Amino acid sequence: MTLSFWLSLVAICMMGAMSPGPSLAVVLKHSIHGGMKNGMLAALSHGVGVGFYATASLLGLGAFMMQFPTVYQVLVYLGAAYLAYLGIKILLAKPSDGELQVAQQSGSAQQALQDGFAIAFLNPKLAVFFLALFSQFIDPVNLTFQVGMIMCLTVLLIDTGWYLLVAALTELSKKRFAFTKSSPWLDKILAVVFIGLAIRVVLMV
Repeated sequence: MTLSFWLSLVAICMMGAMSPGPSLAVVLKHSIHGGMKNGMLAALSHGVGVGFYATASLLGLGAFMMQFPTVYQVLVYLGAAYLAYLGIKILLAKPSDGELQVAQQSGSAQQALQDGFAIAFLNPKLAVFFLALFSQFIDPVNLTFQVGMIMCLTVLLIDTGWYLLVAALTELSKKRFAFTKSSPWLDKILAVVFIGLAIRVVLMV
């Protein structure tokens, strides 16, 4: 792998990771409600999901999706359903205190890991990215195990690093503006964003 080839891959991965969408909304949600720790857990599990997509692409995901377009459509609808689920869950959540709040916080780390991976696995934007862009860097003739590992690690580290930065900046912003408690209005905005993203995903099919 030449340096220019790798730098081109880095540029494409950075643009893909930094473009706003469902993944950013999920990391922000957990960073705001669960703090930097949960935001970073969501970022790490999201990176694992992206790494899974990269590996699948190297193993022929693009050809499989083109041969069976119904699989891609099912993935899109599952992603939209998950986004809608997250939005509705926020809308139906009730303020809690005492032991109930502590119990919710103890399970939020696991929820952050689950949401981070799920939104990566079910995010149609990621599927399009790997089918349309990442696959262009795959040369089946000259692909070796070492090159494949470098490509997968590049995608995983850039994606994870970006969302770890998002989680850290969100925490700094909360401290900067003395925003330490969850706001009902902010929760409603997040819920609308998730539901809006779900509708947008369905309309784009």
